[in-house]
Amino acid sequence: MYLRELYELAISLGMEADPRGKAEMERILQKTREDYDKLDPEEKQEFDQKKLNNPYADTRISYGDPDLEIKKLITGVDVDVADLLLADHLRRNGTAIDLVLSHHPSGLGSVYFSEVMYMQADMMAALGIPINVAEGILQDRIDEVRRRGMPSNHYRVVDAARLLDMPLMSIHTPADNNVQKLVQTHIDSRNPETLEDLTKTLKEIPEYKEAALRGTGPVILVGKKESRCGKIAVSMTGGTGGPKADIEAFVKAGVGTAVEMHMSEEKIEEAKKHHLNVVIAGHMASDSIGMNIILDQFEKKGVEVITFSGLIRHRRF
Repeated sequence: MYLRELYELAISLGMEADPRGKAEMERILQKTREDYDKLDPEEKQEFDQKKLNNPYADTRISYGDPDLEIKKLITGVDVDVADLLLADHLRRNGTAIDLVLSHHPSGLGSVYFSEVMYMQADMMAALGIPINVAEGILQDRIDEVRRRGMPSNHYRVVDAARLLDMPLMSIHTPADNNVQKLVQTHIDSRNPETLEDLTKTLKEIPEYKEAALRGTGPVILVGKKESRCGKIAVSMTGGTGGPKADIEAFVKAGVGTAVEMHMSEEKIEEAKKHHLNVVIAGHMASDSIGMNIILDQFEKKGVEVITFSGLIRHRRF
């Protein structure tokens, strides 16, 4: 496959699994195109035109010719300069690596990272939280993440890829959409009664089972093994963790247990305050599930996949 085909396939798979629905994603893209048409020439020049066909600001070809044929790629959860050097070392020693694929973004994908967080409002609304409340409590957190990213050296890894002439791409939210869909569907099919049942249910998923063997499997952060789950909400997409205020909103909407990749200490204390059970499935394993679903489709197209940097590979075909 060509690099642009891998990129387009990842976006398509992300839209199909998006909790907002594919029709809503098409509406968002159409509005983006309409807004672009209203810009003046200078504003159009600065506009990231990838947004016209890609609703995920954190998924980009960071370096490389889109028409490059990709026969073999190496992929990991995080890719930094050391990982690129490792890939280049393998390439120089006979492993024909055509692409380095990262889950977490760099370059332009990290600059606009906070933009994907707006989807969390729709996810909260689907749980029964009024959309105006969801948008209100989310905005400060989005602003915080945007400010926090301002001083970052966004193009350090991209510059290294350029100097090494190593094609580099990131797939973030499309993968996270897929892990959220798979995990929520799996939990719903098992209907676990207690938190202990829930952690066992999660470990039926191979990546979580492997993570448990590595000491990084699902854990109960708030609640006891015998605590009853109530309504279970999986929250694994939308960029990064939401605001502390969403804990109280979840409880008011009837959620008894939150299942997430990770959670800040501040939010853990808020969950305790409002008696919301919290199970952390695990960051690397969760990211691996989302990436694996997409990597399976890449392999079906004939692309060979090598993994590193924390990605637990499991094939579902």
